[in-house]
Amino acid sequence: MRQLAPGMVKSFLVISYETVMTVLFSLPRYRIFNGLKSFFLRLNGATIGKRVVYYPGIWIAPGYGLELGDDVDLALNVVIEAAGGVAIGARTLIGHGTKIISGNHGIPPCNQRITEAKSIRRPVFIGQDVWIGANCVILPGRKIGEGSVVGAGSIVTKDVEPFTIVAGNPVRLIRRRD
Repeated sequence: MRQLAPGMVKSFLVISYETVMTVLFSLPRYRIFNGLKSFFLRLNGATIGKRVVYYPGIWIAPGYGLELGDDVDLALNVVIEAAGGVAIGARTLIGHGTKIISGNHGIPPCNQRITEAKSIRRPVFIGQDVWIGANCVILPGRKIGEGSVVGAGSIVTKDVEPFTIVAGNPVRLIRRRD
């Protein structure tokens, strides 16, 4: 009997995860489907709180490294790349089309191919009671403090202090919350 190469097994598992996730996360946000989505993520190593809402079109990969608090709301077409770790606190709203990235490609020395670059993984922490507007990008290693608001279309390249409102590319302080 012929043995499968380790790379083939890994590819099969990754593609299978992506296929199941794509089908499951295309379902509407009915409570029963949200429960199935949470169950699937838990099977893949995520820590998921109660009453998490997943709109259709969400992409979460991998499942491990993800922590979602109670009552987190992930809007339409949110992307979470959790290989470096992503923790999102309770009662946080993530707007449509937002991308949360905890890993990235490094830039290799001149004598190496770009495809041979090592991955850089740094955790993303988002506090509780945070509102992240639509189409934001949160880069690896960033912390967004409790009670903060990130304006739509913002690129979070630095940490965000608790109870502040930030916006822009890169984000800048608009004001502190009263």
